[in-house]
Amino acid sequence: MPIQYAEGILAETLYTRQAAACFDICHMGEFLVKGTPEESGLEKIITVRLKDIPEGACRYGSILNPEGGVIDDLIVYRKKQDEWMIVVNAGTLEKDREHFKKFLTRDAEFCDLSEKLGKIDLQGPLAREILKTLAPETCGLSYYTFMETDLLGRKALVSRTGYTGELGYELFFSRPGIPELWETLLSDKRLKPAGLGSRDILRLEMGYSLYGQDIDETTTPLEAGLERYVDFHKDFIGKEALLAQKNSGIPRRRVFFKTLSRRSPRHLQKIYYNEKPCGEVTSGSFSPHLGCGIGMGFTGPIDLAQGEVISVGEGTPRIEAVVTDKPFMKSTSLKK
Repeated sequence: MPIQYAEGILAETLYTRQAAACFDICHMGEFLVKGTPEESGLEKIITVRLKDIPEGACRYGSILNPEGGVIDDLIVYRKKQDEWMIVVNAGTLEKDREHFKKFLTRDAEFCDLSEKLGKIDLQGPLAREILKTLAPETCGLSYYTFMETDLLGRKALVSRTGYTGELGYELFFSRPGIPELWETLLSDKRLKPAGLGSRDILRLEMGYSLYGQDIDETTTPLEAGLERYVDFHKDFIGKEALLAQKNSGIPRRRVFFKTLSRRSPRHLQKIYYNEKPCGEVTSGSFSPHLGCGIGMGFTGPIDLAQGEVISVGEGTPRIEAVVTDKPFMKSTSLKK
């Protein structure tokens, strides 16, 4: 996946929110697990509850180490009552594979599909109209549901999900057929290709975490503001550590902020409150839609309220900013 195509990062970012863009995400990993959630051990591996996911629906969650740190964030798809597809990040593929193989029981079947499947993301307000020309049956998909269908004579899984905050679909397709699917999609003049640079801005505008930057094995879901994706009513790896952190107090907290200028915060810059360092930026960029810099990071145990004025940077003058909530983009086509 290139950083950008011919028109550049900001143009691709704007076009995704205004029309539709196509992202090559073939680097992602996919696992197939067969077995019931309890008997396979899958329920214990993933932080969200699996047994009540309907067939044809998917759910976002994480896998944790015993200390409660995030090994990876992922999406789990229920294909059948006893068949699951799990989509993981490329950079964590090998350790994810070993984690699943270690904790799945002998009753489970596990297969790494990453070399067989490719993935293309179609994102933007016009995504439904564009996909309708190839697979009209997908028009009825609601947010976080999927279906298996035919595209260009090959089997495909089409998921109503994405990483941009816009109406969109993720197309899982046989890897040998990806070039044909890519060219067929881009033959629609309403659609343009977009790269990694615009994808990073789009996800940050929605407040979505990037693994390896905003979350990692030293970060718990409680610190990262991801508690809603943890089901404490079931048993899972890392639960005891999270409960202990809840009881003792969360040592650091996620903060979101907008700068008071076009200056952009950057990864690892310090965050200051009342002229004292209190945290660190994990993600930052210029938002072409808001016309200012935006960022997220961690502060110490202090919980900064919305509207609080902070500053970020290493030298002087530092960048003035104001604490806000997420998402930065309040109105998108995400669930239309």
